[in-house]
Amino acid sequence: MSDIPFHVAGGVFTAGKAKTADGFAQLLPKPTPAEPAPAASQGSQRRKLWGIPHKFHCPVIGVCFGVDELRSLMAKVMHFPRDTTDFVLHTTAVGACETRSRLAELLHKNMEKRFQLIVRRFAETKDGEGLRQLWREAVRAGTEIPGALWASWTHPACDALLEQEIYGDIHMIQHQIGTGTRAELNALKTLQAENLQLRRQLDAARSEVEAQRGEKSRETRSLGQRVADLRIELAGKEAHAANLTGQLDTLRQTLPELKDRQALARRASDAEGRATALTARLNDLEEEVERLRELARHADETIRHLLAAGDQAAVAPHSADDEQAANLSGKCILCVGGRSGAVDAYRQIVEQRGGRFLHHDGGLEESLHRIDAALSAADLVVCQAGCISHNAYWRVKEQCKRSGKQCVFIKGAGVSSFGRIVSAACTPTETITVA
Repeated sequence: MSDIPFHVAGGVFTAGKAKTADGFAQLLPKPTPAEPAPAASQGSQRRKLWGIPHKFHCPVIGVCFGVDELRSLMAKVMHFPRDTTDFVLHTTAVGACETRSRLAELLHKNMEKRFQLIVRRFAETKDGEGLRQLWREAVRAGTEIPGALWASWTHPACDALLEQEIYGDIHMIQHQIGTGTRAELNALKTLQAENLQLRRQLDAARSEVEAQRGEKSRETRSLGQRVADLRIELAGKEAHAANLTGQLDTLRQTLPELKDRQALARRASDAEGRATALTARLNDLEEEVERLRELARHADETIRHLLAAGDQAAVAPHSADDEQAANLSGKCILCVGGRSGAVDAYRQIVEQRGGRFLHHDGGLEESLHRIDAALSAADLVVCQAGCISHNAYWRVKEQCKRSGKQCVFIKGAGVSSFGRIVSAACTPTETITVA
């Protein structure tokens, strides 16, 4: 073995004038007698790394081990300069695998441990055709090629034809990987250019952010100064208010009777307000008394008039034929007061004569405010004075005088008296006395 063995498929290249560190050749493992490689079709034991053909060692080492991993494993069994190239380490490992050496054993154990699951799966097949099928499936998947390569070439059923087929497949895969690597390098260059552009954009954005941050910082300082000025101004106003409060307390102490004067002033103001309210109330009461007096006077006159007239009709009597012929022609008769039990009889009398009937109880239960609308709609008002309140009497009388409505006041609440009044209203020539 030369000082720097470059082992490749089919031979060994010497280093020529290549320079290495002193002692590198002496530290390389010494070759041992090679074990005879078992035939692929003989036995059932899996082959060792140094038992497969030597030309397969290069693809096995190159595919199954990464550069850094191989460097680390080789450092356990030999010493070599740190600047040793990856190619020298690769060829050294390939040469060491030709025979059973410490490095070959270490690499063999490492692959057996890493690929034990794939090895077990491949070991389930016992013939070359099944092994070929498993290898092709691994090639199509493209994810387990290192383990499949190791499990296939060390399988007892791997014959020379399958070995060469696998060798050709792995050779082309390595070429394809190289082509892919070149494409990836081009893509990497593109990405690096884009990364550079993005970095420039990032730097510009950072500069802009820093500028904005500086502006915001200046605004914050300005606002902080403004807040401090406002706080000083507020403190001055609070001090002025405290000074005024002290002056007020001093004035109150110099005028001990000020509270009494203020209390008297409030009491005088309250008394004046109450006096004003009482005066207004007195005026209202005087007006109410005057109105009640007038109402009482009118009530007395009505009572005297009714007593003098008796319970006779306020109009001339009519014959039965005239009552049958009487017709109100849609006139509206309003009855104010009367007995609640006779309201239906009143309504029947009016409606039989073709009129419309309205009724108001004279303020006994119904509100007097509703009587105004009824008075406006009535053509004739029949007021039963003995059955209504004084306020209702006064209101009806005033409203009828003001609007010119016909109004008849009767003392009793008899149905016959009401009927005669309605019959008189049906005859246009009859005169109805308005009280």
